[in-house]
Amino acid sequence: MSNKVKRHLIIPIFIPHQGCPHRCIFCQQKTITNLSERLLTPDDIRNTIELAIKSKHLLDKKPREVAFYGGTFTSLPTASMTKMLGAVLPFIERGIIQTIRLSTRPDSLGEDKLDILGSFGVSTVELGVQSMDNRVLLLSNRGHTSLDTINAVRILKKRGFKVGIQLMPGLPGDSKELFMDTIDKVIDLKPAMARLYPTLVIKGTKLAQLYKQGTYNPMGLKDTVDLCKEACIKLENSGIPVIRIGLMSSPSLLKKGEIIAGPWHPSLGFLVRSAIHLERVRPYLSTLGEAKNIILHAPKEEIPLIMGHKRSGIRHIETITGATIKDIIPDDSVPSGEVAFKVL
Repeated sequence: MSNKVKRHLIIPIFIPHQGCPHRCIFCQQKTITNLSERLLTPDDIRNTIELAIKSKHLLDKKPREVAFYGGTFTSLPTASMTKMLGAVLPFIERGIIQTIRLSTRPDSLGEDKLDILGSFGVSTVELGVQSMDNRVLLLSNRGHTSLDTINAVRILKKRGFKVGIQLMPGLPGDSKELFMDTIDKVIDLKPAMARLYPTLVIKGTKLAQLYKQGTYNPMGLKDTVDLCKEACIKLENSGIPVIRIGLMSSPSLLKKGEIIAGPWHPSLGFLVRSAIHLERVRPYLSTLGEAKNIILHAPKEEIPLIMGHKRSGIRHIETITGATIKDIIPDDSVPSGEVAFKVL
């Protein structure tokens, strides 16, 4: 399994709550995105893209992509969809932007809306699936079912779109077993990519009320890392890259009191990737026996994963081996996902 994911250069454009038919119990897009719910104008979109392309590094990278996040894009009025996509079209025609991606709900994919997406160069549609368990979806006030997701993926693939799946472990009614069942069902759908957004309790949501009433208990950080590790391994072993783990930081999200509870960590993705990597290298450590001091050799770019957050990976390896790691030497002759060692 490789942790490497081909990264597009993405210019994000956030449309918080726009097009959403109702409010899910966990959702507070204004806090997550640090933006208001004002409907974006074509000028807003053009200005965002113009600002982004002033970066001296942008035009050296491909593919370059505009991404509409944060709302239910295909539930917007047709005129609004057309204006937003139309604002991007001149940049595609000039070769500055190659494609568009957007996020939406599994139950909001009418054929007329898909015609519009195709005509404006949308290549990827990410679905806010969250879970494939209908009870979890009901308790979260999602308003769609797992069958909607199955149908949505089928329709999108038939129309030639790449499909992304966004999942939320730790929702009300969820469990490790149910979430891993969701992973198995997602693997059967064969999407092009997945994202994992562990559930947080954010101020101003229905979930915050349930938490304060004592009827919802969020996952702890360690359990979240372990679950996301297992999910990532299964997805990526099945050829489905996980392109994001955890919400991105924003000033409003990090404001004191906004995250009430839940497995928040600014480097959650790194914690999970480090845990995955340590599991991969463990077989190469099991023969160390009773050595007191060792030096590890590893590919240069994998050393941060081995070291872990605040050297947690080093401590983990030292616990496994009973040895003190005196140094880690960059050594690209060591195959990816392996380590070599020298006993002192």
